Amino acid sequence: MDKIDTQGMYKVYDRWPQLAQEAYESNLEPVHFDGINHIVFAGMGGSGAIGDLFASILSKTDIHVNVVKGYLLPKTVDSKTLVVCTSVSGNTDEILSVLKSTINSDCPVIAFSSGGKMESFCNENHIKYRKIPMIHSPRASFVSFVYSILHILGPIIPIKKNDVIESIEKLGEITKQVSSLNLSDNNSSLSLAQFLQGTPCIYYPYGFYAAAIRFKNSLQENAKMHAFTEDVIEACHNGIVAWEGQSDVKSILVRGTEDYIKTQQRWEILKQYFEENKINYWEIKSIEGNILSKLINLIYLFDYASIYRAVMSNVDPSTIKSIDYIKEKLEL
Repeated sequence: MDKIDTQGMYKVYDRWPQLAQEAYESNLEPVHFDGINHIVFAGMGGSGAIGDLFASILSKTDIHVNVVKGYLLPKTVDSKTLVVCTSVSGNTDEILSVLKSTINSDCPVIAFSSGGKMESFCNENHIKYRKIPMIHSPRASFVSFVYSILHILGPIIPIKKNDVIESIEKLGEITKQVSSLNLSDNNSSLSLAQFLQGTPCIYYPYGFYAAAIRFKNSLQENAKMHAFTEDVIEACHNGIVAWEGQSDVKSILVRGTEDYIKTQQRWEILKQYFEENKINYWEIKSIEGNILSKLINLIYLFDYASIYRAVMSNVDPSTIKSIDYIKEKLEL
C-alpha cells in the first residue's frame, strides 16, 4: 500500500474516527438562522457528497432539502431558504457561481472551504464563512467537513446530538474491521475489493442514495474504474432486463437493516433472480443505528474498498489527472 498509494490516502482513512471527533468538537462558531424551512446544499464531487448525505438524513424532517451540483440556484429559494455552499478546495467554479448568485437574493448563506477564492469572496461580501482544513484531498476530507458542518449548523438542523455521538462511536468500531490495521480475511472492505472486478452496478434503496453515489464516485476517482448505480425499486421496472445480455458487470446489493417491507421483498426476489440465472452478486447490510450512523459506516466501508481495489490494480488512488485536465481547460 505504501508503494502504490504514494500520498498515503489510506493513512487518512485510518484516522477517520479521530478526525470526526475533532471536527465535531471544534471551536468553529455555530450559526443561528431563524425560520428556515428549506436548505440548499451546493457542492461538486466530494463536496457534493456532503449535500447528498444531509439530504438523506433530513429526508424525514420538516426541512425541505435540495442538492445543487451545478451553476444555478433553484427558483424556489427565498428568505426562508438557507444556502450552504461547500468547496473543500475553495476554488470550485460551479459553487463559486452559486455563491455569487446569492448576492442578489434575500436568502441567508453560509460557505465552507479550506480557503481559496471562496474565502476571499465571502470576506469581501460579508458572507458567513467557516474555514475547515483540507486533509489530503476533498474526498478524504469528507468526514472532517461533515462533522464540522454538523457542529456549525447544529442550531438549525434537527439532528440529535446523541445520534451524532453514536455515529462517531460506530465509526470507531468499524475502523477496527476495515482499516489497514486489519489486512485479514475478515476485513469486509478488502473482501469487497477483491470482488470488484469488471464494472460494478450498485443497487440501493432510496434512503441510501448518498452512500451509493459516494461509492460510485470513489471507485471512479480512486480505482479509476467505471461504475454505476441503480435504485433497486426502479431497476425492477427497467434495469433488470439488461441482465438478459452478456456483460462484465458485477452486482452490489446495498441493503438497510430497516428497509421498507416491500423493499425487503424486492431484495429477496432480485437475489432469487440472480441465483437462478447464475449471476454473481455481493450483498452488504447496513449496521443497526440511526440513519447518520448507517450512512457514515457504509461510506467508510465503501471508500476503503475503493482504495484497496486501486492498490490491487496497481493504481495510485490519489492521482486525478483527468479532473486536473478539465480544470486546466476551464481556467484558460
